[in-house]
Amino acid sequence: MGTILGFDFGEKRIGVAIADEGMKIATPHTVLNVKSRQKTLEEIRGLIREYSASKVVVGLPKTLKNEIGPAAKKVIDQVDWLKQQIPCEWVLWDERFSTREVERILLEADLSRQRRKEVRDQLSAQRILQGYIDFHRER
Repeated sequence: MGTILGFDFGEKRIGVAIADEGMKIATPHTVLNVKSRQKTLEEIRGLIREYSASKVVVGLPKTLKNEIGPAAKKVIDQVDWLKQQIPCEWVLWDERFSTREVERILLEADLSRQRRKEVRDQLSAQRILQGYIDFHRER
């Protein structure tokens, strides 16, 4: 089994996390700046190749009522397109509370607005991937 990558797709940035070899801990990795669909595809393909990822977990921003809203629809459409371009297992994972949880932690850490902005996306990706890992480890 290859590595698992986690992504938090945003309008301007994509947070990236990576699981350790034992698939126990997700670690924040980097942030991709979204420039174009093609450039994003190339960067994601490069990460999957670099880490020999067999699975990609993508945060699905459902509404608080557990419904697919406009933001979740965009992510689903993007992942459907990526599935056609990159052969690996793609998993959508409920991320309703990950960004809010990360923001709370960063505020409690008393980080400046700029520093919070720099790490928020990759920490959100880490929370998404860690949630996926924990759920499957407990089963």
